[in-house]
Amino acid sequence: MAMSRSAQGFSAALASAVFLSTTSIFIRHLVMNFDMPPLVLACWRNIIVVATLVPLMLLFDRGLLRVDKAHIPFLAIFGVMLAGFNGLWAISVAQNGAAVATVMVYCSVAYTAILGWKFMGESLGALKFTAIALCLGGCALISGALSASAWQSNLAGVIAGLLTGLCYTAYSLMGRVTSTRGISPWTTLLYIFAFAGVFLFLANLTGGWVPGSATTPGDMFWLGDSVEGWTVMILLGAIPTVGGYGFYNVSLSLLDASVANIIVSLEPLFTAVFAFLLLGETLTPVQLLGSALLLSGMAAIKLGDLRRPLPVPQEA
Repeated sequence: MAMSRSAQGFSAALASAVFLSTTSIFIRHLVMNFDMPPLVLACWRNIIVVATLVPLMLLFDRGLLRVDKAHIPFLAIFGVMLAGFNGLWAISVAQNGAAVATVMVYCSVAYTAILGWKFMGESLGALKFTAIALCLGGCALISGALSASAWQSNLAGVIAGLLTGLCYTAYSLMGRVTSTRGISPWTTLLYIFAFAGVFLFLANLTGGWVPGSATTPGDMFWLGDSVEGWTVMILLGAIPTVGGYGFYNVSLSLLDASVANIIVSLEPLFTAVFAFLLLGETLTPVQLLGSALLLSGMAAIKLGDLRRPLPVPQEA
């Protein structure tokens, strides 16, 4: 019996959440087992994403490789933002663990609501205000930002974790702009990862001046001749990013964007399960409370958006 359109969309969105949830698992494995510098890892991830997308586009649709020159400056700026997010994300996973780092990214839901109210004229009623407070309070508990000892013992982790949410907010808002410019989401993905790879490569040539970067050019080949290391690195670039984004695009063609986003927001749950099963990570009682607050606030905001009529289909 054939699946209905909505069932197909739900399955695609759920698959996207599962794929995306493995990103931090791969990163954590490379950091724990190979002590790989986070920005070197982030740079290779971008390179492998591009190396995966180009052959696929040559095979299935060469038109996706072309983009109007007028869009190049915007895509370059978008790439800078992605480089910042990918770099901070790798540092956060290295310092905080896969589960905590993933949950903290979802502080972006609160940041987006605040920016939408401030700059886009969106409403900010009592329910949404309460939801934002829950998100931010939960994020503070998860990161340990309310604990002086956390700032002393894990300064890089706390700052990186908090900044990933802000960077992801900017990344999401710029993603909305690309949809209004008529650029294919696959073309956007290719170019912004290519630009991000260039910027991260340059950051790794600073002699370690940028936190988490390579201290010598030779560090770019940190994994050496390790078959396991390069296999995990290739899987990180090819599966979570391309697979997660691909299924997400499929879900958007079958479901409203708000519905798809709510389903994909199950990513932290899947990450927590994988982190426990594969890495032995567990959240402290305080972090569990923070996660519950954050996810409750996030759900309230997204459900509120779901009830709001959408005038046109949106693209992530």
